[in-house]
Amino acid sequence: MNLKLWIPAIVALGLVLGACRNNPVYTISGAPVTTSTRNYSMGDVRGAILQAGASLGWQMSIIRPGLVIGTLRVREHMAKVEIPYDRHTYSILYRDSDNLDYDGANIHSNYNGWIQNLSREINTRLSHL
Repeated sequence: MNLKLWIPAIVALGLVLGACRNNPVYTISGAPVTTSTRNYSMGDVRGAILQAGASLGWQMSIIRPGLVIGTLRVREHMAKVEIPYDRHTYSILYRDSDNLDYDGANIHSNYNGWIQNLSREINTRLSHL
């Protein structure tokens, strides 16, 4: 076969496969933390966020009451999120990243997995209070 015909096909395949690694940025907004049987304090929610992040390798920093910044470093990658919270809800919002191909709307799919894991762990911590 003619190599000139295969080169565009290989390039196109590479672009398609590379694009599969990027997805829209996953955002958690206003996730409920209260249940019908439990009223959490701000300290309960903050503690669950801090413990969840630490257990998954995030560096968690309390900025002020109601706001935590989480930073995760994995090899040469970095993800930073804002986690605003109150007694009833929390959010996990993109803040910054390095080497995750963020383009203003899309990001490497690993980021989304990290955020889903963090949210799941926050909910687990809250359910054990």
